[in-house]
Amino acid sequence: MSQANQRGSSFNREVKNFSIGGISGCIATTAILPMDYVKVQLQVASEGLRGQKFSPFDFISKTYRTKGILEFYSGLDSALLRQVLYATTRLGLYRSLCDYEKRRTGSDAISFFSKFLYSTISGGIGAIVGNPCDIALVRIQTDHSLPVEKRRNYKSVFDALKRIPKEEGPLAYWRGCTPTIGRAAAMNFGMLAPYDQTKEFLDRNFGVKTMNRIYSSFFAAFCACVISLPFDNIKTKYQRMTQLPDGTYPYRGFVDCFKKSIAKEGFMGLYVGFAVFVMRVGPNAVITLLTQDLLHHLLD
Repeated sequence: MSQANQRGSSFNREVKNFSIGGISGCIATTAILPMDYVKVQLQVASEGLRGQKFSPFDFISKTYRTKGILEFYSGLDSALLRQVLYATTRLGLYRSLCDYEKRRTGSDAISFFSKFLYSTISGGIGAIVGNPCDIALVRIQTDHSLPVEKRRNYKSVFDALKRIPKEEGPLAYWRGCTPTIGRAAAMNFGMLAPYDQTKEFLDRNFGVKTMNRIYSSFFAAFCACVISLPFDNIKTKYQRMTQLPDGTYPYRGFVDCFKKSIAKEGFMGLYVGFAVFVMRVGPNAVITLLTQDLLHHLLD
């Protein structure tokens, strides 16, 4: 194969990796957005309250009765646009880095450390790219929980993305980026590295079977939930905060938000909404991983 053909083949492979990543993320997000909405609302309701329990089922019932089914899809445009940027980057980059490592070593498998490294790096980069849409999504979903005079009343994700830099400066796009990067790195590592490692183990010891992918995706979903929920909790609080009467913000940064959350709510406060988070992240991880595997299988 000529050098030009090799470059063309490599480019097509990268395009396929990133495209499949974005498509997988969008499909999964559309399926689980209602649970994401409930998760965010429970995190907002628990802020500053130690030991108080909130029933997701009571909240779902009340929301359905008072606002209807479409309320659970608040911010769908933000969520999909975020996945076009975030999932495309984190999933596509991880797959491409793994492909590069396999070509470099001449092996069909890579070490767990490499999976950890590549999943963390690609998750962090994806978070930086997708953070503006993530802020817009959190704000749209939680706007009704603010006092009337503090509501932003965004008309759409594009209205939010237009107004945020005008009203708060361009850097506001990346407010809360540190916890977002931490969450994304933890999520990507918890989801991708265990999935690939478990799938390889099952394929090697029990033969290549479709169920191996399903079992691996369930295990990866659980790992992702346990590792990433504290980061997700801090990210939600940090991104939705509004100015206090003296013009300052409740949290000075990620570490400050982390410390104050533990002081006010206890360590387990970081795991508020865990059941909902599992119901949200679990299907998301399973759908994303299986869709991605299926599309690669069909297109390879």
